[in-house]
Amino acid sequence: MSELPEPRIRTARTEDDDELALLDRLAWSPLHAVKPEPQPPYAPFFNERHAPEDCLVAELGDRLAGYVLLGFPTELDSNRHVRQIQGLAVAEEARGRGVGRALVRAAVDEARRRGARRITLRVLGHNTPARALYAAEGFVVEGVMPEEFLLDGAYVDDVVMGRYL
Repeated sequence: MSELPEPRIRTARTEDDDELALLDRLAWSPLHAVKPEPQPPYAPFFNERHAPEDCLVAELGDRLAGYVLLGFPTELDSNRHVRQIQGLAVAEEARGRGVGRALVRAAVDEARRRGARRITLRVLGHNTPARALYAAEGFVVEGVMPEEFLLDGAYVDDVVMGRYL
């Protein structure tokens, strides 16, 4: 049995847009999405909020296996020392292969490289796998917004997690 390759992490490129948009649509799940399932016509992946340099991608072989978006939590200069994970997705066929963990670690390293003191994220309370991954990577729950979202007829908490760099 051959050893599985480690995911290779790199900064996204403009030409990754179509593949990332497809990955984003295929990875959509009520477990983590607060927006409705994407429908045609599909929007481009990169936009005024997230440029290619804000996105790290994981490759397994010659295929994109996942991404993480890193941004600022607000537009205020007073919290430019904080970066926020604003999206994380792993292709179905790549799950369980360390892609998510590699992306979270890369986001932490990139935030630190960009001079951040802290990194934060928001995760739905019922998304147990994601919460466990973040906790294993040093993120702690810093707040809970009870019943912040009504998703598929159920109220779901929004959990704020963070860690110091």
